[in-house]
Amino acid sequence: MENQEKHDIAEIQQFRKQALARDRIILHTSILGVAVNVLLAAFKAMVGLTTNSIAILLDAVNNLTDALSSVITAAGAKLGRRKPDREHPFGHGRIEYLSAMIIAAIVFYAGLTSLWESGKKILEPEAAEYTTVSLAILAVAVVVKIVLGRYVKRQGVAADSGALKASGADAMFDAILSFSVLATALLYLGTGISLEAWVGAIISVFILKSGIDMMKDTLSDILGERPDPALVTKIKGLLAAEPEIRGAYDLMLNNYGPGRNYASVHIELPDTMTVEQADRLTRRIHDKVFLQTGVRLMGVTVYSYNTGDPEAIAMRKRVYQIVLAHRDWIIQVHGFYVDRAKKEMRFDVVVKFGTDIPAMLDTLQQEVQRDFPDYAILIDPDMDISALG
Repeated sequence: MENQEKHDIAEIQQFRKQALARDRIILHTSILGVAVNVLLAAFKAMVGLTTNSIAILLDAVNNLTDALSSVITAAGAKLGRRKPDREHPFGHGRIEYLSAMIIAAIVFYAGLTSLWESGKKILEPEAAEYTTVSLAILAVAVVVKIVLGRYVKRQGVAADSGALKASGADAMFDAILSFSVLATALLYLGTGISLEAWVGAIISVFILKSGIDMMKDTLSDILGERPDPALVTKIKGLLAAEPEIRGAYDLMLNNYGPGRNYASVHIELPDTMTVEQADRLTRRIHDKVFLQTGVRLMGVTVYSYNTGDPEAIAMRKRVYQIVLAHRDWIIQVHGFYVDRAKKEMRFDVVVKFGTDIPAMLDTLQQEVQRDFPDYAILIDPDMDISALG
């Protein structure tokens, strides 16, 4: 027991080290992103002004928005690590989602502004004057953005930071846009055909699309997504590995920021267990799930199942046959228990989204009641929140 406690303490310390490492990754990567993007914006602005190129100026504006995004990402990560308090008992991790939403709004606004400026240049075109130095700066900017984008995205994956991953993807996309500006300049020098304003408009549209996509992804995080099926499978597997637990159901995960997951679950236990035994079990599985997944089990509900009554077991099999005949509605049935002395029966069914629940319950009630007319039957519907089907 003493060795197990030492192991658990070591695991918890490791989790804390990982959280600190995540903060350092986000901070250092964001500082690097700010520095690189500010330098690129300065050089491109200088080139854009000297060559009278709207496309290069818009590319510089895009780099400035990237720098601001890095600042907001770092600030969001810092604020998100604040300790829980009385008003926010689950911590402040969701601030990171808000910071990602702010970044998306900035990118969207930059796209609108760029589109407006490009439209004016299309209506009133002005010739650009490129130099060897300006073209060299554009070429270097393309390479720098590719390297930065790959690095930031890799760090975002390592830190599980949606904002960093979005910034990395945006940087890779910026490299493509910068290359298109360079290609346009070379085309103008070689043929005299000016596509400056049109390329600026295309860049603007892509910036707008990037902002909209970022908003959609972040909104999905804020609204609450279906839990990762791999994580659900792992947690249920850890619970089912306990000899007393026959099944784990209705796993609900609540996310309060990256790496801050809280869960509730229903477990099926034999009707012979005492409250003391159930208490020890729930404490054990709480530590087990946290140490192996980082998810905290905040609530464990217990279903009891009949163990010493062969007729009750036969009744359960028959009810399962009736319910699972409706696979177009039903994904799973669990939590069955029958009290033959009181003539009471209860069980839960997991239903597919879009099912007419009142009609489904009425049908099941009639079919089960037909086989067991003397019983009071309680059917509790659950939605498919754990990606069962």
